[in-house]
Amino acid sequence: MSTLPVKREKSNKRKYFMEKLSGKVFLFCALLSVISLLLIIGFVFFKGSKPFIGEGYSIVDFLFGNDWVPSENQFGIFPMIVASIYATIGALIIGVPVGLFTAIFLAEIAPKSIAKIISPAVQLLAGIPSVLYGVFGLAVIVPFLQNQLGLIKGQSLIAVILVLAIMMLPTVVTVAETAIRAVPKSYREGSLALGASQIGTIFKVVVPSAKSGIMTAVVLGMGRAIGETMAVILVAGNSLIIPTSLTDSIRPLTTNIALEMGYAFGTHQEMLFATGIVLFSFILLLNFVLARISSKGGN
Repeated sequence: MSTLPVKREKSNKRKYFMEKLSGKVFLFCALLSVISLLLIIGFVFFKGSKPFIGEGYSIVDFLFGNDWVPSENQFGIFPMIVASIYATIGALIIGVPVGLFTAIFLAEIAPKSIAKIISPAVQLLAGIPSVLYGVFGLAVIVPFLQNQLGLIKGQSLIAVILVLAIMMLPTVVTVAETAIRAVPKSYREGSLALGASQIGTIFKVVVPSAKSGIMTAVVLGMGRAIGETMAVILVAGNSLIIPTSLTDSIRPLTTNIALEMGYAFGTHQEMLFATGIVLFSFILLLNFVLARISSKGGN
């Protein structure tokens, strides 16, 4: 009987030790993630800022210049910025309504038997490698546009927009559907009890109540679109011009980095890192918008 308190004390010490050890492990993992992020950001900013701090290149000329000719020390990325913005906005115009209506259908209208089929299929789109989207765009979308619009080359801004719109669908649908399902059932019942139709209840009660989650879905989809590389390379056309129509070929920021980083060196390489800083700034702005939306409080 006298050994029982001793055993309990040893057991308590063991539990206390394991809890402390688990806390240290979790803290190490958290710090490792933060340190990795800081190292990546620090390295990119260090390499990308060298031409402007140490070599006297103009930031204004870099951001608003129209000529990208590394062999002549001309590094202007304005056409790429415009191309990235146009492609992202175009993808949002197509992808957000399709994704939102799909989410509404799955959460509010579709029978469970149909929703169980469509939801996994939509989520499966997120697991497809991005290069396969590009191959699909190159083999299907580009020839279709070339034949239907009578283009010399089907690789164009509209092809990029269509591919990016398809790629952002899983993100928009999944997040928006979760937000819509989170709206309390009492909201729907109250609206229907007052005589509103099902469609009226969806668009006047449910969707406004889920607007925070829906906006989060839009911002995440936008981040997917603006940061995509491999699929865009195959369907963009790689022209260093400011696009004036949907049929113009383009070179977005991500494409510029991916195409030239393999052989770039010196100032050329540093300017590609500077391009990465601009792209990172766009993503940072999107995260700031997402944080502002989330801070307004749920649905």
